[in-house]
Parts: sequence; C-alpha cells; structure tokens
Amino acid sequence: MSRSNRLGVASPAMPSVVGTVLRHEWRSVTRNRSVLIFGIGTVVLTEVVLRLTGSAPRALSALLNLVLLVVPLVTMMAGIISWHASREFNELLLTQPVRRRSLFLALYLALVLPLATVFALGMLLPLAWHRVIGPESSALLLSTVGSGVALTFVFGGLALLIGIRVDDRLRSVMTGLMVWLLLTVGYDALVLIVSTTMADYPLERPMLAFMLGNPVDLARTVIVLQSDSAALMGYTGAVMQRFLGSAIGTVAAGTGLLLWIALPMLIARRSFERRDF
Repeated sequence: MSRSNRLGVASPAMPSVVGTVLRHEWRSVTRNRSVLIFGIGTVVLTEVVLRLTGSAPRALSALLNLVLLVVPLVTMMAGIISWHASREFNELLLTQPVRRRSLFLALYLALVLPLATVFALGMLLPLAWHRVIGPESSALLLSTVGSGVALTFVFGGLALLIGIRVDDRLRSVMTGLMVWLLLTVGYDALVLIVSTTMADYPLERPMLAFMLGNPVDLARTVIVLQSDSAALMGYTGAVMQRFLGSAIGTVAAGTGLLLWIALPMLIARRSFERRDF
C-alpha cells in the first residue's frame, strides 16, 4: 500500500502529510477542554474586569497578570501534555518519507495558533461588544493582545523543546513548571536582589541586558510603555522608558520578543531533527 493511502491523503506527498498533521493536531488541541475553558475564562474575566473598571484602559491594565502569568502557564502545560499525548502518532509519521522540519512546523503551529486565537478573541470580544475601544486605548489594546500572542509562541516553543528533550511526562511537566516559575517569578526576584545589592553602581545597562533575557519582562515593558501605569514596569522597564523613550523602547522590547519566539522554536526544531525516536 502506498504511503498516501496509509495516511488517508492524496498526492502530492509532502504537503498532504504536513496538512494531515496540522489538521490532526489542530483538532486534538481544540477538542481539549482546557483550551475551551481557557477561552471562556478569558472572556468572562475580561467582561467582569471591564464592568468593574468601566473603561478599556483600566480593564487592560487590570488584566496584565492574565497576559504575563496565565497565558505562559496554559501554553506551557498544553504544549507538554499535547506532545506526549500524540507521541505515538508522531513516531508513526516519522516512519514515512516526511521532512522532519515540515513535520515540526506543523506540530508547532497546531499548538500555538488555537491558544493564541482563543486568547485574542477572549479579550477582544467583550471590548468590541461594549464598544469601548477608542483611539486613546487602541495602542494599549494592540500591545496587550500582541504581547499575549507573542508569549504564546514563546512558551509554545519552550514546551515543545522540553517535551522533546525529556522523555518522561511527569518530569516534562515539572520541568515546564520550573521554567515558568523562573521566568515569571524567580527572574524578577533575581533582578531585585542584584539591583539592591549593587545599588551604589550604575546598573542601567546591565538591567537592560537582564530585561532581554526574560520574555515575560519584555512583554510587561511593551504593555506598560503604552499605559500610564509606569509603576508596574519594574526596574528594567523604568530604565528603558528613561533612556530609550516610549516609542523606541516599545520597538526594542518587541524586537526582543521576536528573538525569543525564534530561538526556542529553532532549538526545538533542531532537537527534533536530531533525535532518534
């Protein structure tokens, strides 16, 4: 039996196989109740916060922790669990004459696109329903939703990297939780310790380097530079606003986020291509 018949697809070979993988993984992720719960929870939380605050800028500022904490955690856990759940299917596909690079791209996109979509819709639908999006809040809305989508891509790549490198599912989940805690909580604690210990020295440039080493810190800076809540930026964000200004600082932080999207994904793809399944 031909390879196309075994997979239930027709020629041409490679695009059909990659399309089959993308559709299979997309259905697997979208059927997952956790993704549905995440989307509904985002809608409900945005609706409640919007009703309590009464304006889009205040609501978006109040939803900062959703973007910086919940989105990375959900993406990390969904990615690791999805990888191990579909591992046998992936190994079956690797017996076919399929390029591993194309297969990995299909797995990566099928993971991050549904999560990014439900997050973006969950935030946009209540704001559009109440018609509170105006010129004064459009930049903040774009930076908030864009940063959440970017963090989905970042932690999706990290999740696949952990899943590929760590065979045991429980160890993968624990490793993912440790990475999430390090980037969301531990990193800020490290920056605070360094800034207080070395307070007598000029730390502006080292703090900017620290910020580039953490995607969550970059996302926070992108969001808060578009709002009036400068106190929420932390030390590194305040330094960026002072020395680079709001516009240039946003571009610099956005570029750092793009690098964080590319690097984990490329390292995970390289590990996937070299791994002996």
